[in-house]
Amino acid sequence: MDRRKFLGTTFGAVTAATLLTRQGWAAANRRIDHLGVQLYTVRNQMKQDFEGTLAKVAGVGYKEVEFAGYFDHSPQDVRAILDRHGLSAPSAHVPYSSFGDQWPQIIENSKVMGHKYIINPSIDRAVLNQPDGWKRAADTFNKAGAVSKKAGVQLGYHNHWIEFRPTADGKLPYDILLAECDPDLVKMEMDICWVKVAGYDPLVYLQKYPGRFPLVHVKDMKKFPDPATVTQQTENQNMTDVGSGATDWKRLFSQAKGIKYYIVEHDETSTPFESIKNSYNYLKNLRF
Repeated sequence: MDRRKFLGTTFGAVTAATLLTRQGWAAANRRIDHLGVQLYTVRNQMKQDFEGTLAKVAGVGYKEVEFAGYFDHSPQDVRAILDRHGLSAPSAHVPYSSFGDQWPQIIENSKVMGHKYIINPSIDRAVLNQPDGWKRAADTFNKAGAVSKKAGVQLGYHNHWIEFRPTADGKLPYDILLAECDPDLVKMEMDICWVKVAGYDPLVYLQKYPGRFPLVHVKDMKKFPDPATVTQQTENQNMTDVGSGATDWKRLFSQAKGIKYYIVEHDETSTPFESIKNSYNYLKNLRF
């Protein structure tokens, strides 16, 4: 090999190695930009001291919260409280009954609050017990999502484990929702924990449907149960703070694409403020 070929080959190899090193370094140093908490975690405290609880949440370090009810406070009052404590609320949960005559007002309230997403966390069982109940729900979501989208607010749906129990014809309800819901009108807020409780890998969905999951609920269990034994009475027994459970968050987040908002939740904890602090510290320092 002459000098020119040698130098060219060597330079190319060095450049490629440097590029790969930089790419690897960058990948390993990705971090969560939007780290929030679902206020259902501190719901009992919210009932007793609404603003004081939000102040404590902000004191932990959170800048974003997701509401599960305003506890009889007006959107204007809640927005003022958030502003006082340096918080924003990109999303909120609303019941399935919201998709009726009150839907336009809920959208307007959400705009006052600064919500980018309105999330339904559960479909009424009376709907699901009807023939093609999941398709009926998807149709309702599409219609409601078209109205909210026009107003500048995105509709979304939050899962539990029940969406991964096959229907009589062998289909997964979650797959039905993903197929029937217009991806532009209805996004998904994946509860990663419940997907795993049902015995499925959330990463499969996150990779198969990029862009469908702008929000995720980040919560964990010490040990995931046998999916066949899970009931509503047993589903919370092994829940724990993020970072102290069985989920490999680094693997999951490093391979998932399209997540914008990471929202901590612990459904049942006797020490909610300690719990959200532990989860915050773990996720704030996580690099992937």
